[in-house]
Amino acid sequence: MSCAVRRRRGGVLAVVGVAEMPALEKRLGPRVHREVAERLAQVVAGTAPAGGGLGGVCDRLGWDDDGHLLVLMPGVDEESARQDLAAFAASVAGTRFVVADENVRLTPAIGFTPLTAYEDSGGHEAAARSAREATDEALRHRDLRPVRWQPWMRAKPQDGPRHARARAGLGTLRAALTPLLSPVLMLLLGVGVPFLLYQQAYDRLGVDVAAYAYWVVVAGLVASALLIVLECLFALDAPARPAAAAQPYPPASAVIAAYLPNEAATIVDTVESFLRLEYPGELEIVLAYNTPHPLPVEDTLREVARRDPRLVLLPVAGSTSKAQNLNAAVTRVRGEFVGVFDADHHPAPDAFRHAWDWLSNGYDVVQGHCVVRNGDSSWVARMVAVEFEAIYAVSHPGRTRLYGFGVFGGSNGFWRTDLLARTRMHGSMLTEDIDSTLRALGAGARIAMDRTLISRELAPTTLRPLWNQRSRWAQGWLQVSLRHLRVALRSERFTHRQKTGLWVLLGWREVQPWLTLQILPVLLHAAWRAGGADKLDWAVPVCLLAAALTLSAGLVQAAFAWRLAVPELRRRKAWFWRYLLVTTVFYTHFKNLVARQAHLKEALGERQWRVTPRAAAADAEAS
Repeated sequence: MSCAVRRRRGGVLAVVGVAEMPALEKRLGPRVHREVAERLAQVVAGTAPAGGGLGGVCDRLGWDDDGHLLVLMPGVDEESARQDLAAFAASVAGTRFVVADENVRLTPAIGFTPLTAYEDSGGHEAAARSAREATDEALRHRDLRPVRWQPWMRAKPQDGPRHARARAGLGTLRAALTPLLSPVLMLLLGVGVPFLLYQQAYDRLGVDVAAYAYWVVVAGLVASALLIVLECLFALDAPARPAAAAQPYPPASAVIAAYLPNEAATIVDTVESFLRLEYPGELEIVLAYNTPHPLPVEDTLREVARRDPRLVLLPVAGSTSKAQNLNAAVTRVRGEFVGVFDADHHPAPDAFRHAWDWLSNGYDVVQGHCVVRNGDSSWVARMVAVEFEAIYAVSHPGRTRLYGFGVFGGSNGFWRTDLLARTRMHGSMLTEDIDSTLRALGAGARIAMDRTLISRELAPTTLRPLWNQRSRWAQGWLQVSLRHLRVALRSERFTHRQKTGLWVLLGWREVQPWLTLQILPVLLHAAWRAGGADKLDWAVPVCLLAAALTLSAGLVQAAFAWRLAVPELRRRKAWFWRYLLVTTVFYTHFKNLVARQAHLKEALGERQWRVTPRAAAADAEAS
């Protein structure tokens, strides 16, 4: 270190790396190490401390020969240090620096370790070694989150493969047991345990708890139906896109995140569709992709890039997720705003022009309307096509107007580049898009929803890929609810109206699948008391009214989805009738089952990401 380290008990030592350093050194030479470290030190000096850790104490800063910035934070507790380091990372990511006379955006990767464990064994040199190992882990994700050193980051070379095999074996065993255990646990927790409680309360205490549970279930069904109808009504008068841009059209960037083995059959068509976009300003298309091995399609893509310099190919070495691809791309883009897309999306030619109409009028993010373009492939694709109209043409616009905030859906979303650079995507979250939404909203961002901002994508064509996709979505929403709901409800950033919407979006959606299941133990208990199911009176007026209201909500939603759908789907009126029938008898129960299993998977620690295969890719392989 260049500055002396004072001995003081406690505190944290952090090491800050820069993800772009290898590329900068290759282009500008080794002198950038010191220059970048000095730029980072200037940001440290200007960062307001949450716990007294940062804040410009120069004799607590230094750098090593590899260009890492070292930050000594003596006498600071770990949580305060984490907050300070996170604020520093966000500040760096949101700043454009001049390095060797070039404007660059940097991604700080921060590893840290508490100093307490090193005061009697190895001192600060050992602590610095541990913090560097944590920095290496942070470099893999590029999501701005400080990483605390853990012992597994220093696995001995001879033990590494054995430990890796052990972890892989445990993961495989967990993944194999979860599908077997989940249905059993679901019935046990959702039906067996409540039935036993109802029975014991009635036998031992003389209290008919099931009767109260019945009214709670009925109230829940009615509340869900009313919320659906309310969203439909508010969707009719969703805010219209501003009539014109408030500022001239700036440079813009499109980022396509791709896992090439899965997208190889479709990615060239996707890239060509982006090159046909009509935008008045400068537009670059960045394909940020990862692949475990070279593929022939990469040669084709390089030929397209030679033909059209707007296409920038960005292979992300070591990436294993969409989040890592996006995080790598956001520091490379030149646009003032960024359109984020999955690799099967074909945006409408005017998408970027209309997105700027929103962003130039005070919004930070605008989410567009994702439309299924392969509905003719199978009954599953047709069902998803109508479901997406119910989501993007009805629910999202209605909820945005009703509660006062929008949601970024992962693709066909447009961000101000500075906000995306500060927010990033967290690869540890199965729905990194919803997680980024909550973090952006918590920082004061305004998110709009525009159902006229069209992009067409591919839907799963069979039930297995649909199950895997929806399982990931359901578990990801649960993760977001666990991480953000309590914080959001306590935050002064959100209005009471927005907090109501967040409770519905993150709280009620997790309760509702289990609440609807309670009708089974309630009916079982009623049949047990009556001496058989044949002796029950099934024509209870309140029960019939609740059932009618629940079914009518599905009819209303399907009708509104047809009314507000894109023209090519509105002509397929039969699809909407089939969707109504399939949803009533099957699909609603399918989604509730997926949600309940996702809860159990999260509880069991099974968080495996299963890639959704593209229909075109599957067809190509089959041929």
